[in-house]
Amino acid sequence: MWRRLNSLQFRLTLLLAVAAVAGALVYVGLTQWPLPQLFDWLHKDLSVSLRTPAQLGMYGGLVVSALVLLPLAWWLAYLVMSPLSRLLRALEGAVASYRDGDFSFSIAARRSDELGELIRMHNALGQTLREQRQHLVQRELLLETVVQNTPVALVLTDGNGRVVYSNIASRHLFNEGKSLNGLDFAELLTEAPEALSRAVQGGEDALLSVEMDGSEETFHLSQRAFRLQGRPHRLHLFRRMTRELSRQEVATWKRVIRVISHELNNSLAPISSLAHSGAELARRGNLERLPGVFATIGERAKHLHGFIAGYASFAKLPAPQLQTVEWEPFLASLALHCHYRLAAPAPAHPGRFDPVQIEQVLINLIKNAHESGGAEDEVSLTLLDAGSELRIEVADRGPGMSETVLAQALLPFYSTKRSGTGLGLALAREIAEAHGGRVLLANREGGGLRVSLRLPQIGSR
Repeated sequence: MWRRLNSLQFRLTLLLAVAAVAGALVYVGLTQWPLPQLFDWLHKDLSVSLRTPAQLGMYGGLVVSALVLLPLAWWLAYLVMSPLSRLLRALEGAVASYRDGDFSFSIAARRSDELGELIRMHNALGQTLREQRQHLVQRELLLETVVQNTPVALVLTDGNGRVVYSNIASRHLFNEGKSLNGLDFAELLTEAPEALSRAVQGGEDALLSVEMDGSEETFHLSQRAFRLQGRPHRLHLFRRMTRELSRQEVATWKRVIRVISHELNNSLAPISSLAHSGAELARRGNLERLPGVFATIGERAKHLHGFIAGYASFAKLPAPQLQTVEWEPFLASLALHCHYRLAAPAPAHPGRFDPVQIEQVLINLIKNAHESGGAEDEVSLTLLDAGSELRIEVADRGPGMSETVLAQALLPFYSTKRSGTGLGLALAREIAEAHGGRVLLANREGGGLRVSLRLPQIGSR
């Protein structure tokens, strides 16, 4: 009941009723009593002749009453609307503060009607926005701290190739520690190592090695395109993999040594036992059983020789014998060993490399591409003559490689197959580096892997 009596609707109703009663009283006072009696007294006693509103007729009385009520109505309206006007100005200021990002604005709630309830709801909204803003600021500070101090170099570019965000690692990598914001990323890449620039221009994830500060650094490049605030952006992540690869390489060599040691023990122990048995049979004169003993010893020795030869061939890789290689006979010879699709016509100029070693590399890579699980007719070979550099690419449409596998794929003896020796990609890397080149791995858009051999062609023209 009290809530209804204190509502704006009840107050407005009461105000209109008071206004109606006041208007009637003014009209009666001007036309009936006491104003007419006052004019009669002035006329009789003071001989002042004035016309009363009643003598002007009904409309004249109404006009005079309206003129009398107008200042009173203006004053009453000011008294009633003044608190509401102040409240509206306060709400206008609060909205302007919210628009400017300031949520500390609040309004004193001194009313108990609907407007007072609106003020309390407004203050509660402001408190909620302040708390959310504080949480967002804290999360942004945490995220900024993590991103800025991560060892992964991060560069975010807009649709025009301008850097809109970068962290500390990227500044040291591309601009000697200075800010990258607002700079053209393509121009920055012109001063970066060529391999890094080409990998970024390729637009795909890649694992590459570059020469920096007199030493070789290995990077894993990850690139993603997305829309931010309705505009295209591209995120580039450069992760240094040198230390991880070094640790993995040491662990790999330890594993290889354990495998070789285990295999030697498994073969030498039976050989030693059989040799002792053969000597005992010879001493006893039981010569008819010696051929079987010697045959078993020979089988175990042959198995051990084959096992060791597979690993020794990697360590004893000879220096490449560079030759001028015509493409037609080279590709015809390669087609005798494996099936592939030539994605583009062979270059017009011959290449310069060791044909035996490069052929072995391509046989291994094409075989791996067929074993990737993609369609056989999607295994392609591409030869690109880039002037001073020859690019040989083997591509497939398999599942590609995860980031972990990409980081370890070039390690010696690493393999994802149970029975694999892990010499394919490592052998390709060793032969490419012996030629003065390098090997790049990249996942293809739409699925699949691309392995690129980059071989220098100095003196091939």
